Amino acid sequence: MKKLEKFAVLISILMSITIIETNDCLIAAEQPIQLQALNSMQRVQPYSAVKGKNIAEIKAAGNEYEAFQVAIIAGADNLENVRIKMSDLRGKNGRIGKDNIFLYREEYVPIRHSSPRAGCPPGLYPDPLLPLKNPVTGDPIQALRLERGQDGSHYVGAKYSAYPIDIFAGQNKVIWADVYVPKNTPAGIYNGKFKAVADGNISAEIPVKLTVWNFTLPDTATHRTHLGNFSRIAQAWGIDSGSEKYRQIELRFCKELARHRVNPPIPRSLLPEVNDDGSLTIIPERHEKLKRYIEETHLLDFEVPRAKFMTSTSNSPLATPANQTDPLAIEKTKRYYREFYDYLKKNGWEKRAYLYMLDEPNSVKDYKQVINLGQVVRQAAPELKCLVVEQTYKHKSYWPNIDPYVDIWCPLFSFIDRKTIQQKIESGDQVWSYTALVQPAPNYYPQYKKVKGKNPPYWHIDQPTIAYRIPLWINKQYGITGLLYWTTVQWKDDPFADHPSMGPYSVEYFNGGGMLFYPGKEAGFDGPVTSIRLKNLREGLEDYEYFAILEKKGQQAFVKEIVDSICSEWWNFTTDSKVLLKARERLAAKIVALGE
Repeated sequence: MKKLEKFAVLISILMSITIIETNDCLIAAEQPIQLQALNSMQRVQPYSAVKGKNIAEIKAAGNEYEAFQVAIIAGADNLENVRIKMSDLRGKNGRIGKDNIFLYREEYVPIRHSSPRAGCPPGLYPDPLLPLKNPVTGDPIQALRLERGQDGSHYVGAKYSAYPIDIFAGQNKVIWADVYVPKNTPAGIYNGKFKAVADGNISAEIPVKLTVWNFTLPDTATHRTHLGNFSRIAQAWGIDSGSEKYRQIELRFCKELARHRVNPPIPRSLLPEVNDDGSLTIIPERHEKLKRYIEETHLLDFEVPRAKFMTSTSNSPLATPANQTDPLAIEKTKRYYREFYDYLKKNGWEKRAYLYMLDEPNSVKDYKQVINLGQVVRQAAPELKCLVVEQTYKHKSYWPNIDPYVDIWCPLFSFIDRKTIQQKIESGDQVWSYTALVQPAPNYYPQYKKVKGKNPPYWHIDQPTIAYRIPLWINKQYGITGLLYWTTVQWKDDPFADHPSMGPYSVEYFNGGGMLFYPGKEAGFDGPVTSIRLKNLREGLEDYEYFAILEKKGQQAFVKEIVDSICSEWWNFTTDSKVLLKARERLAAKIVALGE
């Protein structure tokens, strides 16, 4: 009898919860709408079972962005026309207004073919972040629709827009929230609510709790970065690169990079005019705009453009120091670098200036070119730092020595060797890191057998999201102070729908490689669409500020202890977002305990 009673109770419980099976994913549908909070490194697909929290909890310092995600999950029925509402965050001593909270709907992109050494399988992945409001005008973005007029029917509106949000039964869509903590925000707990409302009087809300720590991050980033330029904007928008519209859009991309603590490129339209004899003409209007640009973007680095009179590669018809087709090329080049450095020094910008001299010199001929170009730069502007994208050891022992002409070495993630990096740093050079495609350690790596087959955190959509945050921690592990990526806009066709980002010279797919922005043209505005991956790069750059603050307080040993617990080398790092966030909290707690 007792067994029958227990069985009846079990049947009653099962009947009280409706289970819907959708695409092999079991979804509990006891509620028409559910909300689950996720941290910034978690990522869910539209059919995935969501394992989050019933409260969005974030912690941040002043002048810092911190993000959370909310998955909106449909129960037994479809959800139509879901609207998002976010309240202010209020504490005992202050308020963080809604104008400091930026909301996006996560768009899913198809990964049909895996990148080499992919960490995740093919499928739909959230990456582009579609703003709920037009970031240029502040107006709502109208979705694509067909309009009929006297001149016939035509489509208007954005092909990709945040609204409308419709969710099928058993599926989810995710909202990304960026919370900016203003500099003077008093420390303490701030609370608010995130609410989702659908047609049919259906709604749900989830509490948001922000802990503000009693310290502030600097305006200018400590960690150096170079993420390429935005020349592809012209092609994506179908406009001339010399047009005013191009300059406006380019500036929006630059400022968006700066908002993510990434050093933006300097638009050519703001730089001095280069004359045919190598001299510069300083145009007052440009100069004033450049000064404002540097102040507004908190520019850390100033990349000096390469001289147009000589080539920066060994495979060009342009003049080189070793093979002159123009006898005046060297003198023009020297004059250019000399006058450019003098211009920087006059304005106090020379300390953060560098010349990106050569990219991946992979032959004896290329090494000689580094020497030839380096000699010209050294003679013209001895104090101007020269960056070369190359590892800190030779490919072959008999190759020429380029060390006297390189100030900033920039090896690939998996080419990084601790011993030779330390030697370069001790000699006064800097070391940056970079990643491109999927390049494992080369067979001439000093300890190749040790690292053969191991993988650094490659940068592709079908890798765990933490791959974009963890390199800043690993850089700290090695004493590396900069990060380079060849571009953020490696677009072709429709990057929202077609993700192999490399051109026809490759039969492999590199999903999202060289692409951290999406073009806003198809999203209803003239500017950049950011990505989840770029947001996580920003989080890593903010983490690095915690290291810098503590080291200024004499806490090098503590920083090393924390960094060691997260990553010991490029091939050994945590992939657990919760472990990284706990380590970040330990850093913050130490800063707070030490006081201002």
